[in-house]
Amino acid sequence: MARLHAGAEALWQTASPAWPGLSIEVVPTIDSTNAELMRRARVGDLAAGPVVLAALAQSAGRGRLGRSWVTLPGASLAFSVGMRLTPVDWSGLSLAIGLAVAEALDPDVQLKWPNDLCWDGRKLGGILIETASTAATEPGRHCVIGVGVNLATPTLPPDAAPNALPPIGLDALAHARGQTPWDLGHALAALGAAVLRAAHAFEREGFGALAARYAARDALRGRAVRLSDGTEGTAEGVDLDGALRLRTAAGLLRVQQGEVSVRPC
Repeated sequence: MARLHAGAEALWQTASPAWPGLSIEVVPTIDSTNAELMRRARVGDLAAGPVVLAALAQSAGRGRLGRSWVTLPGASLAFSVGMRLTPVDWSGLSLAIGLAVAEALDPDVQLKWPNDLCWDGRKLGGILIETASTAATEPGRHCVIGVGVNLATPTLPPDAAPNALPPIGLDALAHARGQTPWDLGHALAALGAAVLRAAHAFEREGFGALAARYAARDALRGRAVRLSDGTEGTAEGVDLDGALRLRTAAGLLRVQQGEVSVRPC
């Protein structure tokens, strides 16, 4: 817990000048940081400023499509950011957040559409974004951005799909670089600040301004992929709204975020 508290303090020092009302909370254990902030959002109990909630362990951590995300004390970082956002277009938010986290980690961390962080062909972490309506008198929506990153290389969870990417941790990346392994507190400070900056920039500019940077880290571009409905084709990157471009036998297919699960063939 001491390292997580130190990371929270470092994040506060970095981010609070730009985010009046910023609140950072650290708890030893929770069911899910995303679930807790969504509960607050639904009853109108999210603070006016952003709320960052980090937990040393989660008993019911969640990934995309309801899959479990195991958070073991000291072995992974799990935190969520809750805030009210008013972008013109919400399309591509998870890609923008994923890009910010990848850029904060390492030049070779890639992004597997729509929300996975990958390194060396293995899954390093993921992004989970959920929203809830605000009061009728308030603009925008409450947005909860969840981030999970493996610090140590874990085993696949029991409910993992048969073709799921094998996991990897920042420990392996640091070893390959000859660097000191990522500390839990340092990871919270660096990635928390990256998420806050990215959310603010997305609100102003959307995903289109980030498309070229995303393309440089696109793990699927040029690869044969299969959608969850069985459709196969070649990934041709993403559009300015974050939709996956898939070249199939029938022509070009635009796949909107959240509709499908994409796996390399």
